[in-house]
Amino acid sequence: MNRNGKKSRSSLLMIGILILAVVAGGCRDGADSGDSRDSGHRPAGGMMDEVTAGQLPKDGKYDPVITLTYLRPWGPDVKFQEGEDQDNNGHTRWAKDKLGIQLKNLWVSPSTNNAFETKLRLSLASDAEMPDIISYRGDFNLVRELIESGKFLDAGELFDKYASDTWKDAVEEDPTVWYPYMQDGKRIGIPILDYAYNSDPVMWIREDWMMKFGFQAPKTLSDLEIIMEAFTNQDPDGNGEKDTYGLTFGFKNWVNTWMSDAGWVFGAYGTLPNQWNLTEEGKLEYGSISPGAKQALEKLQSWMGKGYLAEMAGWYDEAKAVEEFTAGRAGIVVGPHWMPAWPLADVKQKVKGARIRAYPIPSGEDGRAGRHGTSIANGVILINKDMEHPEAFFTYQNYLFDHFANPEVGSEFENGLAGENEEAIAGEGDQLTNNAVHTEGYDSEKYTVTFDGARIPSLNMATLLKLAYGGKAVTPFEKKVKSGASREMLEAAEIVMVQRNIAMNQMFTGPPTETMNMNNDILSRMEKDTFSQIIYGKISIDYFDTFVEKWKAAGGDQITREVNEWYRTVNEGQ
Repeated sequence: MNRNGKKSRSSLLMIGILILAVVAGGCRDGADSGDSRDSGHRPAGGMMDEVTAGQLPKDGKYDPVITLTYLRPWGPDVKFQEGEDQDNNGHTRWAKDKLGIQLKNLWVSPSTNNAFETKLRLSLASDAEMPDIISYRGDFNLVRELIESGKFLDAGELFDKYASDTWKDAVEEDPTVWYPYMQDGKRIGIPILDYAYNSDPVMWIREDWMMKFGFQAPKTLSDLEIIMEAFTNQDPDGNGEKDTYGLTFGFKNWVNTWMSDAGWVFGAYGTLPNQWNLTEEGKLEYGSISPGAKQALEKLQSWMGKGYLAEMAGWYDEAKAVEEFTAGRAGIVVGPHWMPAWPLADVKQKVKGARIRAYPIPSGEDGRAGRHGTSIANGVILINKDMEHPEAFFTYQNYLFDHFANPEVGSEFENGLAGENEEAIAGEGDQLTNNAVHTEGYDSEKYTVTFDGARIPSLNMATLLKLAYGGKAVTPFEKKVKSGASREMLEAAEIVMVQRNIAMNQMFTGPPTETMNMNNDILSRMEKDTFSQIIYGKISIDYFDTFVEKWKAAGGDQITREVNEWYRTVNEGQ
């Protein structure tokens, strides 16, 4: 395993290079030869052959059938056809028929209102039976509680032994994804992979308003202020009322967040808040206490005072802030490339003549620009130390990586996950693409143990860029992405990659340190309260210096030492 902590940022840059290389080859192959193969696809092999020899009959199917029990939260977006449920659907039937694995939830609990977390914590506290597999996205404190319970084995050893080449290559795109799930040097949890750059933001602007005033793309924050002034005070919607404003963002949770983001304002001053950044001296620094954070807060305070921001921004979470944009009240929102699929599609339905367009993140006056990056991990898999056949999970997940993550033309997954009712599922409701996070129909990918089947991080952005550059959709994956990728989305993906060098990734990706566990709650409350009061102008920007002193004295200095010791440890010998 590569434990070079410096790769936390450079790995995604390498993914960017990989993506561009795939695009260059993919466009050429697709346009010139019509070749149905994609350079990012691997044939099946590796683990399946090994386990078949030692654990399975030659047809690759357990006989008799093995039951694999698991737990995962079930969100309201997961819908089943009449007569089906979490344990009986097209995907569970496929797993049993194809692999001889019966998938069974130990119990079922919804993801809403922390119901799943509450029940799992009670099970852990009462030493109740644990399933073979826990697949989870959510409260990281719960993840650490599970890891520290001692009930789960060293999944890294099993991964090295049983994972297929396709799956291993996908994880190797950024090996630091293991760090959060380690304990005493062991890789207890296997990271659930997501698509690279999936949450890296671009600036979404009402293009019809831009055209009304004849504005060009804002290159600096000063350019942006001219646009926000017009959007706030010059009646961009033409209704004769002063009911619009420039930028919508919500900082109920954080200012540096996955959607309705304001972290890029801090990036213009060389830092990102709510995360650990690498300094020029090679040390990790908490971005919220950097001098650049003070400059960014002063800028946000100015914008709030001028009416460029919503007065309720401090009470808005990410989704609520976007509603200001989709309702036609705000002209700018910052978020991922996939937002035209959801939720920005609503603005065209609600506001006659509304048009949107993606723009690059603007820089500060000295030319610096910064945005947050995106981890290629989105969740964790834990394997019960008492599981009788742990290799069975790898049989299941390898098959999805080798055959579903990037299926071949004519393969069983060409039109989606297999199942008796796959045709009906694929034809119902809205089509869920790899870029969307919302669907009104049925989607068998969501029935899988790991939420999305299997994802090769670099593949999605490579496909979007290939399409953006005029390449032909040839493979099933490319055709699927194309079916849900609007022109606005393709342009946004191109901007993400053009600006990939401004991404500032979270550099501390290990488990919480000892002092974090004790002091993080009070430090977080202190930070949120201070930032909110400064933005709203309730306290002077100069109070920021007092905040930094208090943060350091309340455990921040000790956390900084612990974080840098972790960083030194993971870089030892490199």
